Amino acid sequence: MGFLDKLLGNDRERAAKYAGRESATERAARKRREGHRRSIAKAATQGQLWEQQDRRRYR
Repeated sequence: MGFLDKLLGNDRERAAKYAGRESATERAARKRREGHRRSIAKAATQGQLWEQQDRRRYR
């Protein structure tokens, strides 16, 4: 066993320990997607309100 193996542990054991769990990278990507989906509805609502106000101004 090398020095790093003693320091960090066995890669196979660590992989088995975290198997089936969401990684930090996957979690960050999921959070970005969820945030994007939430912002779409808000932007669409604001766009509709702006369009309604714009139509009222020209009538």
